[in-house]
Amino acid sequence: MAKAVAAEECIVTHVDCDLADFDSVRQAAAQVAAETKESGLDVLANNAGVMALADRATKDGYDIQMQTNHLSHFLLTRELHPALQKAVELRGEARIVNHSSFARNGPPGTKLTAENCKLYLGKNGGDLGGDGASMICGGARWVRYAYTKLANVCFTLALHDKLGDSGVKALCAAPGLVATELQATTARDGGMGSGTWFMRWSQSPEDGAVPLLHCCLSSAVSSGELWEPKGVTGPPVLKDPLEKVCLEADRDALWAASEAAVGEWDLDL
Repeated sequence: MAKAVAAEECIVTHVDCDLADFDSVRQAAAQVAAETKESGLDVLANNAGVMALADRATKDGYDIQMQTNHLSHFLLTRELHPALQKAVELRGEARIVNHSSFARNGPPGTKLTAENCKLYLGKNGGDLGGDGASMICGGARWVRYAYTKLANVCFTLALHDKLGDSGVKALCAAPGLVATELQATTARDGGMGSGTWFMRWSQSPEDGAVPLLHCCLSSAVSSGELWEPKGVTGPPVLKDPLEKVCLEADRDALWAASEAAVGEWDLDL
């Protein structure tokens, strides 16, 4: 499939990477780093994720959602930062694009404080509220998911602060409501407690990919921005201003908790 849709003369390389396993992420990053040593890496799109899974720990001890959706992306980005810098040297620019969701707003009381960073990003997998599955009533599965999506935006803002004028842009996209395998996986895991009736208003995977592609490819974007549909579907627009929950998220605490999980990353350029 990848070869069928690839541009002419494009080379598609498959890299195994299990985001629920830090060792797998390190191995994948090493492979990509080796293959881009001379050419550099123009765009790192941290896209893969899971939603509203059961309250369980990965083999590394972290929440399955937080490790998959944020911590492993932090690790992957740290490991591939030299490849991004190489692209800047060769072509003047590179991009890190994180993928959030309007779920980042979470239920009332959602705040990415220092205390909540230690809780949700800490080694507490399997002990983070249980398996309540109601989106409407703030089931624990969806609370944990909200914190991962808020972490994606907070990570983007922290990167923007630290990268400065290095030539590496940090951007964030959100797809809106999209019919993909994401919802099917959640349903199989018992996470769709409120049902899937709302999916009748969803858009196609192709349309849902547009905000991410816009952040990856458009010349009309700047570091630190978030692009998403104005409603639950439609073309991407700049989210300006960002919601209070994003602007007030503790970027230093998120960075510290991420480093505690995967190792130090001194990016104060």
